[in-house]
Amino acid sequence: MKYYDMLENASLNEGLNFNEDMYNKFIKYKELIQEWNEKINLTAITEDEEVIKKHFIDSLKVYKINELKNCKNIIDIGTGAGFPGIPMKIVNPDCNVVLLDSLNKRINFLNEVISNLNLENIRTIHGRAEDFAQDNEYRERFDGVVSRAVANLTVLSEFCIPYLKVGGYFVALKGPAIDEELDEAKKAIGILGAKIIRIEDVEIEGSDLKHNLVVIKKIKQTPKKYPRKAGMVTKNPLK
Repeated sequence: MKYYDMLENASLNEGLNFNEDMYNKFIKYKELIQEWNEKINLTAITEDEEVIKKHFIDSLKVYKINELKNCKNIIDIGTGAGFPGIPMKIVNPDCNVVLLDSLNKRINFLNEVISNLNLENIRTIHGRAEDFAQDNEYRERFDGVVSRAVANLTVLSEFCIPYLKVGGYFVALKGPAIDEELDEAKKAIGILGAKIIRIEDVEIEGSDLKHNLVVIKKIKQTPKKYPRKAGMVTKNPLK
């Protein structure tokens, strides 16, 4: 039960409940990642313990941010193989989660995971973040936005902040060296109607892995022209 203990310990450290049903979901999820990874490129990390630590526990650490625990509607932008959105949903069944990704193969995988794990109030959307952020069904509809390893913070903020309601929180999962990124992103974040609240250091239990959580709060509506059309955001980052 080594993996059970690892997941339980990581959950309890962030004030989350953990039980056998959640554990079984994580193990099934791990098996699906390993099975599908032979068909499509989901992750370079496939060994059992590495998946648990570097994907699952890493994702659970977003709940170090207490504001996210109270969010009822969360969108995970550029979710890839479902991180952090699916682990968040497993340990916090009461939240509604939307997983957005631009690659249809990954969406097919995520739908398989949702079905196999019998997860409710979670759905996928296939498309680009820039497009759906201009759709009234999604724009400024979420009290929580998360994203992991998608782009630098300036670009990522233009992808993510338009989805947030005023008063909502965007949490970006970033690596250990982010000072330069933060300096460059501050102006863009302000233009988009938000501000950086704090940075939280994260350590993964039983490893030397470290990263940061950047916590951004939406303080006013995002101007309608943002995000700009596909391609513009990355080619000409806000300055």
